[in-house]
Amino acid sequence: MPVYEFRCQDCRRPVRLAFTFAEYGKVQPVCPHCQSTNLKRRIGRVAVAKSEDARLDAMMDDSALSGLDEEDPKAIGQFMRKMSREMGEDMGDEFNEVVDRLESGESPDSIEAAMPDLGNAGGADDFM
Repeated sequence: MPVYEFRCQDCRRPVRLAFTFAEYGKVQPVCPHCQSTNLKRRIGRVAVAKSEDARLDAMMDDSALSGLDEEDPKAIGQFMRKMSREMGEDMGDEFNEVVDRLESGESPDSIEAAMPDLGNAGGADDFM
């Protein structure tokens, strides 16, 4: 069943609703947050199904690493965010904080000093 994305014009929250093709256009969408029917359709990203092997192949491709400047925190952060999207999984708040800080230009050494327990929950000895 397709999922359609809307934005409630009253509470301004995003709304995702599932309708069959037969229902869409005939059933009035309702905001589950405020019960408003004042919804505006949004066109979301198209999801392309990839096998786990295809995602891993894309990550291991040398061309993905060719433009990476290991001395540029922004480039490292962007690369890490891209890899997390390829994995298709939420990497957690700690990962997102590190990537946000890298993308803002903060050095990995500074991040590691500010977050002494970085990566210890997952059992890794050294996150960066």
